[in-house]
Amino acid sequence: RELGSKGYSFMSAICWFRKGLRLHDNPALASAAAKAAATGAAVYPLFILDPIFWAGGHVGKLRANFLLQSLSDLDSSLRELGSRLYIVRGTPDAVLPELYTRWGATHLVFEADSEPYAKVRDAAAVKAATAAGVQVEQFHSHTLHELDKYLRLNRGVAPTTYGQFNKLFAKAPAVPAADPAVPSLPPAPAESDGHPDAEYAVPTLTELGYTAIAPPEKVLYPGGETAGLARLKASMSKRAWVRAFEKPKTSPNALEPSTTVLSPYLKFGCVSARLFYHELADVYRSGDGKHAKPPVSLHGQLLWREFFYLNGHAVPNFDKMVDNPICRQIPWGDDPALLAAWEEGRTGYPFIDAIMTQLRTEGWIHHLARHAVACFLTRGDLWQSWEKGAAVFDRLLLDADWSLNSANWMWLSCSSFFYQYFRCYSPVAFGKKTDPEGLYIKKYLPILRKMPKKYIFEPWTAPLSVQKAAGCVVGEDYPRPVVEHSVASKANMAKMKDAYAAGKAGGGGGGAAAAAKSEARPAKKPRL
Repeated sequence: RELGSKGYSFMSAICWFRKGLRLHDNPALASAAAKAAATGAAVYPLFILDPIFWAGGHVGKLRANFLLQSLSDLDSSLRELGSRLYIVRGTPDAVLPELYTRWGATHLVFEADSEPYAKVRDAAAVKAATAAGVQVEQFHSHTLHELDKYLRLNRGVAPTTYGQFNKLFAKAPAVPAADPAVPSLPPAPAESDGHPDAEYAVPTLTELGYTAIAPPEKVLYPGGETAGLARLKASMSKRAWVRAFEKPKTSPNALEPSTTVLSPYLKFGCVSARLFYHELADVYRSGDGKHAKPPVSLHGQLLWREFFYLNGHAVPNFDKMVDNPICRQIPWGDDPALLAAWEEGRTGYPFIDAIMTQLRTEGWIHHLARHAVACFLTRGDLWQSWEKGAAVFDRLLLDADWSLNSANWMWLSCSSFFYQYFRCYSPVAFGKKTDPEGLYIKKYLPILRKMPKKYIFEPWTAPLSVQKAAGCVVGEDYPRPVVEHSVASKANMAKMKDAYAAGKAGGGGGGAAAAAKSEARPAKKPRL
């Protein structure tokens, strides 16, 4: 570094990628590129493999693979500009100060992150960088608007209904345009720091401690900006479909996705939410101008995302029941065997088991399929805590997103946002509506492939002779139902009624024992 009359002169900038794994609509990278263009300085695109995300099997193999593919794609795109991605392992508080010295960094730029761990991490990084004489810039580009802008427009409070949020969104300025990809970057220094090129390479799954992906696991949705933009383009090309899209009318058990499957790309920031929003707006303006509206339209889905992100940002302990001010206190059961049967697809309800099998082997399931299995685990049938289910989703989903995951589990368990606990998804009837032949079940549960459609949603009702002819005897080849839905769902509705009444009376619903039990649980890991 050269020390001028007003401090350090600009020599190099570190662009710290976490989410936002893209070149388009990336104001942090654009800022670093602009500084470099003006001064001839270097830019170091950096991704830190923080061990806190990998401890204890917290991140499932398929999501880890999606991330590594996204990093490889980002590296390839940067190399096309003459730059590259630098992958460094370690905790940010240890890695960044060492890199400031190694690379002569004078600036640190990154995209802001609203999750609790990220807020603490970033505050510490800013403090340490400032103490080291490194200037810091944060940019808000993961959501349509900076989340604090909504709070400033609403007296510091996050709305807890979608309708309230829509009114707030209407008060906000127009969604900023998505900037094009950064056109140029300075060449990557060639081992100028004394560290070989391979040291900064994207690791493999096995180098991170995972086994290789093998059948029945499938990589159906490759990670990265290139794949994400291609999927966005393909979706937007179906203009009539986009204009007519209504989420509740799509199928949870279609053999091929009936939605865009852009969620993993939005989660990792491979595709900008602002770009998606404006691409949709262009399609809506075409044709006769008629199109679906929020909450069910594709624009509506982005507003759900924004709504839940805002609540995750503003509400303390958003991923927990206890000390979460918007969450009903409910005395959930704690049965590891029931939880394992649900996670492993052994509940004896083929529709539920097929969904969980798809989740484990492909890393993605339809939103309404998530509704079905979340209701089944919690208030519908098994009476297990939504926190336990959210942890499973957080590990297995490609698009596991801290705010959205927590919010949706609170919603489906009638713990927050939605309170009509007497409306319950049937693990039999719901799947029949869109797949009366049971083709989805046959795809993901081959043991039931020969079961007649009359019995495929309820194989325990088939005569033994039919079961034997189908090669699937319930209790031997496929499990018996872990609960009787008609009995369990009624009993659980009564429990919900009692919990709501206790909460209304000031008893907290879950009671002191439930609260103490929850508080004794170990602290949760941050989400990757």
